Amino acid sequence: MTLHAMIDRVTDRIRERSHDSRSAYLAKIARAAQDGPARAHLSCGNQAHAYAAMDDKVDMATTRKPNIGIVTAYNDMLSAHQPFERYPDVIRAAGRAAGATVQVAGGVPAMCDGVTQGRPGMELSLFSRDVIALAAGVALSHDCFDSALYLGVCDKIVPGLIISAATFGHIPAVFVPAGPMPSGLPNDEKSKVRQQFATGEVGRDELMKAEMASYHSAGTCTFYGTANTNQMLMEFMGLHLPGSSFVNPNTPLREALTVAAVQRAAQITNLGNEYTPAGQVLDERAFVNGIVGLMATGGSTNLVLHLPAMARAAGVIIDIADFHDLSENVPLMARVYPNGLADVNHFHAAGGLGYMIGQLLEAGLLHPDVKTITGSGLDSYVREPKLDGDTIRWEDGARITLNDRILRPASDPFAATGGLKQLQGNLGRGVIKISAVAPERHLIEARARVFQDQESVKTAFRAGEFTEDTIVVVRFQGPRANGMPELHSLTPTLAVLQDRGLKVALVTDGRMSGASGKVPAAIHVSPEAAMGGPLARLRDGDRVRLDAANGTLECLEADFDTRDAAVFDPKGSHEGLGRELFAAFRANAGPATEGAGVVV
Repeated sequence: MTLHAMIDRVTDRIRERSHDSRSAYLAKIARAAQDGPARAHLSCGNQAHAYAAMDDKVDMATTRKPNIGIVTAYNDMLSAHQPFERYPDVIRAAGRAAGATVQVAGGVPAMCDGVTQGRPGMELSLFSRDVIALAAGVALSHDCFDSALYLGVCDKIVPGLIISAATFGHIPAVFVPAGPMPSGLPNDEKSKVRQQFATGEVGRDELMKAEMASYHSAGTCTFYGTANTNQMLMEFMGLHLPGSSFVNPNTPLREALTVAAVQRAAQITNLGNEYTPAGQVLDERAFVNGIVGLMATGGSTNLVLHLPAMARAAGVIIDIADFHDLSENVPLMARVYPNGLADVNHFHAAGGLGYMIGQLLEAGLLHPDVKTITGSGLDSYVREPKLDGDTIRWEDGARITLNDRILRPASDPFAATGGLKQLQGNLGRGVIKISAVAPERHLIEARARVFQDQESVKTAFRAGEFTEDTIVVVRFQGPRANGMPELHSLTPTLAVLQDRGLKVALVTDGRMSGASGKVPAAIHVSPEAAMGGPLARLRDGDRVRLDAANGTLECLEADFDTRDAAVFDPKGSHEGLGRELFAAFRANAGPATEGAGVVV
């Protein structure tokens, strides 16, 4: 199938925009690779330190077996990462069987946004992405590894690991998932109880019962938020094995896929004939494919922030206009909560990513000729893994949807576009995701209520202050102000107001969770208020228009452009729970339009 004209056009302009930075990047990783396997150049003393505790130290010191480094985000506080506890033992055994040696190169932090939502710790969440990249960089700086296995799933973890994998782009990278937990209490029922708690209809005991029934097991949360969007991206971008993203933890197929990932990591090093450096996988076509997947699945808005930072690490420059233009031409093919009632297990059973990739390839909406860890382009990702004894074989995946209420063909989608819109106007530049927003709410014009933090919004709600259509503005939530926390804890409050018949919307220079859906939210507004951005000039009562259809975000007051900007007061947001440690990050973070990065 001929490549769609807009996919081709967006890719070309990214390539042109990135020409100098990408060329310099490729030259850098070529220099790093030219001397061959790094371990051979270590001194005897260096090597002795590296191998001292290893059972395979003789092999490591005397043979040319590939040495695979594990970078792990294991902890048992994140349900998604708890299964990684036993992965190193499985990987070491699989490595030996594949003729390789394996070491845990290092660990990276992994915080749970589900624990920190609405709490001060959420102000470290975005910056943890850059800390993860730094920590993975330290792990790989020992220069002992011929390829790397990255063990990570959740929100900032995969983007941080990608930044590191791109920085060490001469080293082949294989990302190894852990899979989603089995389905529990349906996500829409959990959301209903949250709203009932917000209005006082049920008590904390009922809320806790619902939450525990939803988040009940090892594995990724089952809604289609940032964690599961990350897993989709790794498959669309060719860094997972085909069909591996949504296989449940602690199952024979899951373990066999982990073994197969080790085997592949051993095959694609610079010691053999299939050398596949990560930096060559992570080119402009891979990032375009990832954005197409984001739109076709209705994925998390957090990736609009993360993907530019990830790409920048590989010398690829992405702009939010690229997301907008791709969204306008990519159909929404999936309905997974919060954009529908199904969870990711239902999505996977309906045909999942293999079906979607096949459909999008046939429609000319994906680059088929990309480099992937399979070595055979994106066509291999329409296949699905099956167990044959203890080993994996890949078979042709579903060619028709197995549940058209969850997954539809590209020719008959749920919506003609991906539902992500760029917003521009005198309030700045941002994005809105409308795939779960009712059409009658795509245009909201109302008076603004301006808040400096999300707790003040909840206080006003409890006091009964929202009695008319309202644009809720929460400013000073950008990376330079307080680290750009997610404001997901506002979702039940705003949803209650909407259910009461009011037209409401959120406008913020902060983020919303990938789990947010039916309330219109203009997010990532840049320049941020703390840097004198337009949101700092808004006042209570200003008429504001959010028009998703036309992509505009405007204050309608005649004197708006001539006003003085409010000044950010950092009191209460720069200390406590480790926030003191991140002053340098706040001072040096880039704008949201470029990924809000510190290290890229």
